[in-house]
Amino acid sequence: MRTQVGIIGAGPAGLLLSHLLHLRGIESVVLERRSREYVERRVRAGVLEQGTVDTLVEAGVGERLKREGLPHHGIELRYGGAGHRIAFERLVPGRSITVYGQQEVVKDLIAARLAAGGDVRFEVDDVALHDIDTDRPYLTFGGERLDCDVIAGCDGFHGVSRASIPEGVLTEYRRDYPFAWLGILARVKPSSEELIYARTERGFALHSMRSPEISRFYLQVAPDEDLEAWPDERIWAELRARLETVPGFTLATGDIVERGITPMRGFVAEPMQHGRLFLAGDAAHIVPPTGAKGLNLAVADVRVLTEALARFFADGSTEALDGYSRACLPRVWRAQHFSWWMTTLLHTFESDDAYARRLQTSYLDYVTSSEAAGTTLAENYVGLPYEEETS
Repeated sequence: MRTQVGIIGAGPAGLLLSHLLHLRGIESVVLERRSREYVERRVRAGVLEQGTVDTLVEAGVGERLKREGLPHHGIELRYGGAGHRIAFERLVPGRSITVYGQQEVVKDLIAARLAAGGDVRFEVDDVALHDIDTDRPYLTFGGERLDCDVIAGCDGFHGVSRASIPEGVLTEYRRDYPFAWLGILARVKPSSEELIYARTERGFALHSMRSPEISRFYLQVAPDEDLEAWPDERIWAELRARLETVPGFTLATGDIVERGITPMRGFVAEPMQHGRLFLAGDAAHIVPPTGAKGLNLAVADVRVLTEALARFFADGSTEALDGYSRACLPRVWRAQHFSWWMTTLLHTFESDDAYARRLQTSYLDYVTSSEAAGTTLAENYVGLPYEEETS
C-alpha cells in the first residue's frame, strides 16, 4: 500500500489531521490500535478553546458541536468561603470556551472521515516505523506495509512514535506533581452553570459538566491513591466538603457512571520531529489538566502541521516542515506555564508551610481583584489567537 501521510493514532490529533489534509487534497491512512468503540467512548478532555471550536467549525465537523456544546463565558475560583467569577465576556470580549467532550469530537471526526471515504483502520497490531531518516519512510503492521512520504505520530504519550526516534535526538523536559486527580462522570444535572475551581485546605476540587444531564468532577488525591478506597459515598462526601464552602450552594448528587485516577505531570519533547516523522499532541507534550490545554494543544499542532504538509506536497518545499517544531513550541511552553501556574495556584502541597499557603491566598486575591491579573488568566484559558503565535 502507499499513501502520502501515514498517521498513527485515531485520537483528536490524528483524525483532525487526516480530515484537514483531505480538505487540501492530500491522502492519508490512519492506524489505531484500539477499537472504534473504545476511542469513541474514551472520556478525556471536555473544554474547547475558542480557536479549537473555530477550527472544527471551519473544517465542517462542528454541526453537532454548535448544537450540543455548552458555551461558557466565565469560570469561578472558589476559596476562603467565597466565589469569584473570572468574566471572559468583559476581560476578553468575543472569546469564550465550549464544553464538549473529547469523545464527541472523536465521533464527529470519525463520521466525517468515513463519509468522505477516508481510510481509518482500528485494532491494528504491531505498528512499527521504518526509515524515518530517509525520504521513503514506511510503516508495518499486522503483516502489511504502508509506504508514505511523511509519518505523523499522533499516538499519545505511551505510543510507538516518539519511542522510534533514536536516542540522543530528543531532549525531554518533565515535571511530576505530588498528587493526582480522581475524576468521576455522574448522571446528575450540573449544580453550577459554569466551571468551579475550588481551593481548600482539604485539597483541590473541580466542578465541570459534559451536558445538561451529565456532570464531571475531580478531586485532588495522593499520587498513589487506591481507587477501591473511594466508594460513591466517600466521593460525594468529599466533593461536598470542598465545594459547599459558599453560602447558598448545594451540590446535587447522582449515579456515578465512570471513575478513574489521572496522574499530574508536565512533559515536553524537543524537537517535535525527526527526519520524516512529526509528533503532534500527547506524543510530544503532556500538561496537567488544570488549565484544560491538552486537546487544544493537539489541535494547534495539527493546524501548523497541515499547513507545512500542504506546502510540501504543493511544491516540494521542506522549509515549513523543517520549521514545524519551532512553530509549535512557543505555544506548547506557554500552555505548560499556564497549566503549572493554575496547578500551583489551586492545589494543596504537603510540602508547603504556613508562609507558602498565605502567599497562595495572596495571589488568589490578586487574580480575583486585579483587572490585569484576571485578564492574564482569561486570555490564556480561552486560548491565545493563532495569529499571535511566534516562531
